[in-house]
Amino acid sequence: MAIRQLRFFDDEILRKKCREVETVDDRIRLLLKDMADTMYHADNGAGLAAPQVGILRRLIVIDVGNGLMKLVNPRITSSGGTQQCNEGCLSFPGKWGRTVRPQWVTVEALNERGEQIRVKGKGLLAQCLCHEIDHLDGVVLPDRVTEWLVP
Repeated sequence: MAIRQLRFFDDEILRKKCREVETVDDRIRLLLKDMADTMYHADNGAGLAAPQVGILRRLIVIDVGNGLMKLVNPRITSSGGTQQCNEGCLSFPGKWGRTVRPQWVTVEALNERGEQIRVKGKGLLAQCLCHEIDHLDGVVLPDRVTEWLVP
């Protein structure tokens, strides 16, 4: 188990746009495993993006209770509806806010074997996919919050 150091609040790496992964190899698979270990080690972690551990690559891991997803170069190809969400972020511990996200999304990505996959998510999974993909473009929770919630 390898736990990576999380980046917090105003760390400039959280605002940078990530580069595409050109080849899914053992190094990328190890990074995805480390990211999953880090996410599971943190309190209330449902997802983690590579910049949150200081890596500017388009990689995310998500587990909203239906098993671990490891996605390489994910991109939202379609979305619809809207939902009001109460949302937190591992890079902004103790902060919770209301956001508006799509009710459903379709995401195309590579899996950890480098195979093209399509993920369809609704509700919490759609919210999490949007949140983590935002991180890959330097968009963080405060950018999306419409109202901060008092814990």
